[in-house]
Amino acid sequence: MAGEISRRELIAGTVVAAASIGTPQRGSVQMWAPKKAMIFQDLREPDRSVEDRFKIIRDLGFQGVESQPVHDRTEAERMRRAAESAGIRVHSIIYGGWNPPLSDPDRNRRDESRKNAELAIRSAADMGADNVLLVPAVVNAKTPYADAWKLSSEQIKRLIPTAQKSGIRLDVEEVWNNFLLSPLEFARYVDSFRSRWVQAYFDVGNVVRFAWPEDWIRTLGRRIRKVHIKDFKGGPGLGTGGQWVNLWEGSINWPEVRRAFLEVGFSDFMTVELGGGNEAFFKDVSARVDRIIAGG
Repeated sequence: MAGEISRRELIAGTVVAAASIGTPQRGSVQMWAPKKAMIFQDLREPDRSVEDRFKIIRDLGFQGVESQPVHDRTEAERMRRAAESAGIRVHSIIYGGWNPPLSDPDRNRRDESRKNAELAIRSAADMGADNVLLVPAVVNAKTPYADAWKLSSEQIKRLIPTAQKSGIRLDVEEVWNNFLLSPLEFARYVDSFRSRWVQAYFDVGNVVRFAWPEDWIRTLGRRIRKVHIKDFKGGPGLGTGGQWVNLWEGSINWPEVRRAFLEVGFSDFMTVELGGGNEAFFKDVSARVDRIIAGG
């Protein structure tokens, strides 16, 4: 963490728009084609089979799902086959890693956290995903910031060989965990591993309370491999309160976020994280995502 982040370090992995996709004319809307996904467990249709739920998700216009880890390997294989049969895929495992975190001051709990992450990697491989969403550390009264950085880094370095062997990337997400509080830090943390197996999972909604997501996107650049989208009403200059709301009902400037993603060349899965709902709810959500992709 010592030392300044040079401009060269900052833009490593970032694509300059003019070089990668050309500079659009003022007022023009460039085509953008990221893939749409939702969290499998968020579809609240309990009377439907696993196979039927994947078909519903496909028919709603989603191309993939993110899933919680499934440690029963027979069930994980069933989900993989059901997704493939529906013509979509389980693209990511939303593991997290809060309890206990990789930064826990207790060595035994850190080891437990690492073993849990290894199980999530195995689940990702079983289900055909290519990454695990990982919350790297938690800063609190018992874990100072510097310790969280050091301890989590040590554990992630121990996870990299397992991730590489399994072909599963560890995508670190910024959450409300008092850690990685700026895009400069986030970029530096990812780069510190010097491994293609550790990248960034960017959550558009998680930074709105204190920052502008388009700024983070442009700073993180090509490090961003997966994206969560949700909306938040509130943020800088709008008071300290706020609440989670549906897409297009909060403070996010979606056209500017879209423009930033275009500039850095992001085109992978965007997964909506809005809580649970039924088929009708996600039909509306799918249309709202289409509006983001189309440019408003």
